Amino acid sequence: MRDLRRFYIDGAWIEPGPSSRDMPVVNPATEEAVATIALGSAADVDRAVVAARRAFPAFARSSIAERRALLERIAGVYRRRHEEVAEAICTELGAPLAFARRSQTGLGTGHLGMMARLLDSYPFVEDRGSMRLLREPVGVCGLITPWNWPINQIACKVAPALGAGCTMVLKPSEIAPLSARVFAEILDEAGVPPGVFNLVNGEGPVAGQTLAAHPDVDMVSFTGSTRGGIAVARAAADTVKRVHQELGGKSPNLVLDAGVLERAVAEGVRECFGNSGQSCNAPSRLLVPRALHEQAVEVARAVADALVVGDPRDPRTDLGPVISRSQYERIQRLIQAGIDEGARLVAGGPGKPAGLDRGHYVRPTVFAGVRNDMTIAREEIFGPVLAVLPFADEAEAIVIANDTPYGLAAYVSGSDLDQVRRVAGQLRAGMVHLNDAPMGLNAPFGGYRQSGNGREWGEFGLEAFIELKAVLGYTPEK
Repeated sequence: MRDLRRFYIDGAWIEPGPSSRDMPVVNPATEEAVATIALGSAADVDRAVVAARRAFPAFARSSIAERRALLERIAGVYRRRHEEVAEAICTELGAPLAFARRSQTGLGTGHLGMMARLLDSYPFVEDRGSMRLLREPVGVCGLITPWNWPINQIACKVAPALGAGCTMVLKPSEIAPLSARVFAEILDEAGVPPGVFNLVNGEGPVAGQTLAAHPDVDMVSFTGSTRGGIAVARAAADTVKRVHQELGGKSPNLVLDAGVLERAVAEGVRECFGNSGQSCNAPSRLLVPRALHEQAVEVARAVADALVVGDPRDPRTDLGPVISRSQYERIQRLIQAGIDEGARLVAGGPGKPAGLDRGHYVRPTVFAGVRNDMTIAREEIFGPVLAVLPFADEAEAIVIANDTPYGLAAYVSGSDLDQVRRVAGQLRAGMVHLNDAPMGLNAPFGGYRQSGNGREWGEFGLEAFIELKAVLGYTPEK
């Protein structure tokens, strides 16, 4: 079992302080411990923040060319260690290895490359008449990242923070810390200046709260549950620091007509169940015309039943386990709630798939005839569970879609592009995908309402780490 208890602070791997405690890292596919990390204390976080604060003035003055070259070096080392990152994600998350290589690890390469290219054109300095606008780094940043897309969420915060000239302390998820460790090693090998990037493992109520409340942290970027985001915002309030949040979702997937039904439903099921349903933007509410409900349910059932759940290292596997025993048990409670509240179970259901007694595996589950007031339509399940909801007409579909405290993503498919666009314009969500359009690295990632505030990815992510300064009279009036 690997000993990964040291933290990366001020350019060196250091022993945790005496108040830290050890925690095993468990592979969710085997339920066996594979490594040991230390859970940092407030003193460990403070040491990292001090290093970041000390490094900030020099790094903030670095040139755009220097920061671009640094990002390119990081990307080069990352590409060389791509397989190590994928192996770490497969082990810590239980993600199928092919999926970990292609999607999970591939996003890290994408964010690093995108940010390096963006620095060539981003207007850090802009003149408007006699006024000069300066876009400057916000300062020392606390980055708190989740377990479900570990490298994506690390890279889409670290890359723009570096590009802006910020220094940072990263607290990755304590239950999926292996890929973060490799990422820190990559940054060290690429020559990130001491103190610019620091990593401290720990739990949210201790390390995360300390980071959010710290008076020497200028901005905190958090991705995780809405409950966690509320706690971070409260901790940050006394210091009036910038708080950037990407939180939960209960995304609707509207299929408008028979012409697109089979394709749209099948793609929607696969998108919902990808990453074992552990994606904040998963289209977990499938809305279909009432007259097409049974046809849609049959397509969804067939796709769900065909998915292979099993060993993440088996190339035939579509879905691995969910992250932990507690997450498995929560999903089971919500599946039972769907049954108890009268939804019709048409695929999957309670318990583990046949032959999978070890590991946190969940049966791909589809419920039909769901009402939007049912628990399975209201709560973010974060597992491979789909709710199919019938609607009478376009107007009702929009009402149902927007009847949620969340607003991260929405999906609309239809034969009439004008109708699809019209519906999209009425949905209260930060990202709306039309006819299976994929997410792009240059698109703003984030949502409305309890799905958070601010945006990540591309120039939108860079601007989260930027302060805007107006210098009046920079050019004397003629």
